[in-house]
Amino acid sequence: MLWFENTVTRYLSKISFPAIGVIDIIEIALISFFVYQFMVWIKFTRAYSLLKGILVVLFFLLVAYIFRMDTILWIVTNLANVMIIAVVVIFQPELRRVLEQLGQKNIMTALIPLGSGRDVKERFSDRTVNELVRACFDMGEVYTGALIVVEQDILLTEYERTGINIDAVLSSQLLINIFEHNTPLHDGAVLVRGDRIVAATCYLPLSDNMELSKQLGTRHRAGVGISEVSDSVTIIVSEETGRISVARDGYLEGDISSARLREILTQAQNKKVVENRKQRQLLKGRVKHEKKSD
Repeated sequence: MLWFENTVTRYLSKISFPAIGVIDIIEIALISFFVYQFMVWIKFTRAYSLLKGILVVLFFLLVAYIFRMDTILWIVTNLANVMIIAVVVIFQPELRRVLEQLGQKNIMTALIPLGSGRDVKERFSDRTVNELVRACFDMGEVYTGALIVVEQDILLTEYERTGINIDAVLSSQLLINIFEHNTPLHDGAVLVRGDRIVAATCYLPLSDNMELSKQLGTRHRAGVGISEVSDSVTIIVSEETGRISVARDGYLEGDISSARLREILTQAQNKKVVENRKQRQLLKGRVKHEKKSD
């Protein structure tokens, strides 16, 4: 036992800890903040799926290193520079977007959130749900085709850029007017973010799913296509039958009722009450200070 204690003491005596000053603490805090913001940003973009794929590849490379698979390691070593450039090219839209958002971000708001102690967080309001349901079934009655993409966590900025900017509060009258026959904006998709219509005539990727019915047209295939590459909820109004369909997660649910559409939109709304503990603590401290002063 004495030998073990002497050995541990000898090794610990050789360990030297670096001196940590105020600047070092500030540097660690800044790095932690930016890493956290990067992780939050990447979680709500398509880059999150690409990042998971890269992590899988890195895992297999680790396995190849452990078992000394020299051929695979030689190939990776010689292609390392090309792979770095490929990653930059793949993530180019996301990298550009994060730099734009960084320039618009209020750092103090992120560090010290100000607001009420009890907040209701939701992607869009109940009014937006009602307006979407009303517009879709009003257009279905008169056989007006429509394609409405409701954005959720994954931002659809790259598809927003293919259309015409609207940036208007969503209403059933506005949606009906956009998709009216022979109007400049009726062709393409409308993108909804929160309680606003951000763009119209947007181009969406078509689905290559061979299991989809051959009777489905381009509008339905585009709705399924955007649901395959994002977590969006896409509402399709058939111009031929007037029926309402919803595409989610690569699947198409057809001929739904108004109650079912409202249920789907309510789920996508993701309404929840959040306690702002930091703000409540600040308010409590302020009240106590005021009482002491009195």
